[in-house]
Amino acid sequence: MESVSVGVLSLLPPLIAVVLALVTREVFSSLIIGILSGTLIYTLKTDGNVVVDTVQTAIKVMGNKFDLNIVLFCSLLGALVYIIYLAGASRAYGDWATKKIKGKKSALLSTSALGAFIFIDDYFNCLTVGTVMKPITDKYKISRAKLAYIIDSTAAPICIIAPISSWAAAVGSNLKSTNAFESDIGAFVSAIPWNFYAILSLIMVVIVCLFSFDFGPMKKAEKECLDGVEITNDTRDESFDKVKRNGRIFDMVVPIFVLIGAATLSMLYTGGYFGDDTAYHSLGAAFGNTNSSLSLVLGSVAALLVSFVMLISRRVLTLKEYMDGFIRGVQSMIPANMILTFAWTISGVTRDLLQAPEFISSIVQNDLAFVGAILPAVIFVIAGFLSFSTGTAWGTFGILIPIVVMVANAIDPNSSELVIISLSATLAGSVFGDHCSPISDTTVLSSAGAGCVHIEHVYTQLPYTAIVAACSFVGYAVAGVTHSFAASFLTAFALMIVSVIFIAKRAKAK
Repeated sequence: MESVSVGVLSLLPPLIAVVLALVTREVFSSLIIGILSGTLIYTLKTDGNVVVDTVQTAIKVMGNKFDLNIVLFCSLLGALVYIIYLAGASRAYGDWATKKIKGKKSALLSTSALGAFIFIDDYFNCLTVGTVMKPITDKYKISRAKLAYIIDSTAAPICIIAPISSWAAAVGSNLKSTNAFESDIGAFVSAIPWNFYAILSLIMVVIVCLFSFDFGPMKKAEKECLDGVEITNDTRDESFDKVKRNGRIFDMVVPIFVLIGAATLSMLYTGGYFGDDTAYHSLGAAFGNTNSSLSLVLGSVAALLVSFVMLISRRVLTLKEYMDGFIRGVQSMIPANMILTFAWTISGVTRDLLQAPEFISSIVQNDLAFVGAILPAVIFVIAGFLSFSTGTAWGTFGILIPIVVMVANAIDPNSSELVIISLSATLAGSVFGDHCSPISDTTVLSSAGAGCVHIEHVYTQLPYTAIVAACSFVGYAVAGVTHSFAASFLTAFALMIVSVIFIAKRAKAK
């Protein structure tokens, strides 16, 4: 299928999906309507059959954008989680952890620390942290909405500032295409301190955990959790599942460590670290060349095999119970997989068919070449808007990095500072949009991992992401003028602290 240029109409499908999702709080129908609106625009532009071609085009895009490895990973991880639960290992771990983690604050900080520790991949982060910490946060009456917020805020933000991660590899591949840097990984590392949104998001999580900084929809969600009226997204039927009581902590810990270790080794393997090509015989090069989605599938298969041997050999579960648990676990991930598939499809319709990237790019190239000092702040806004609309950070910085590097070099060819600052603003804006978009895969996986109703997670975390984004915008405005990291970061940080204090005082007064 050939793409067509429809100008501002290219942004209509994600806009329809986002507005409907926020208004109706129903994601599936919102995404379907958004997809069909996009393929209808495409059909009208190409003089196709309004009914047949609209539906057929949507199906073709869905087939082209479908990522089998990611769906397999989500399904297999869902199976692993359910089997661990069925064996009673989650209950045993929760009982042990509640003895070691004393209090709500410790549970929150432990959750954020685990999220920051798993920096290899955001998908891996979202589902693993939820699996491990959900029994503990439930014990201390922490709402699923807050758990989802912590997971989401320590997934993409930590991955985008980790030199060894799937995100670093994606950024590096885009930087390589510009031929503007001697070392792609060097440019990425130089941009890390300037990624204000990612850094401030992690700081905001710590503030929320330490000081119970709850306001707006999050405060309501916390109250409902304390009152025992919280609505969750757990699909397990407790009356059907006869949870075993002879499961042990290591029945949960060992498979998860195997998952982490095997996924990491698989990333090195698929990246060529153990191959004959010496160009990839370093951690950075191997992770830069890796197939992260395939590696995650291999890691989850290894974890399932280990859990099978452990549970069946000790007769914690029978073969039938294990396989029933496997099927139920896969079934529990069907809603998340459906949303992911629809999100990929609407992104494909917007980017590949209707040329939304080209429309945004034309605005950047034609209207912003003269802005100079405000370029980083403007780029942050554009990247955030595009990422929010399409639900993909990778697609956004993949589109904008070549343009941003070109424009920044044209404005200031004698210095690399503006290029690095603008690059950081691109990555930060991409993460911001991805973080709060209802159609983002990490947003979906965060709510799924926490067992939180998806649109509830979107509503409750939006005020926090908005504060961080606004402060980051001011920081980039200062950075564009001063090119001083200290001045710009301290301005953004101080503004965030003042905002937190102001909101906390108002909430206390009410």
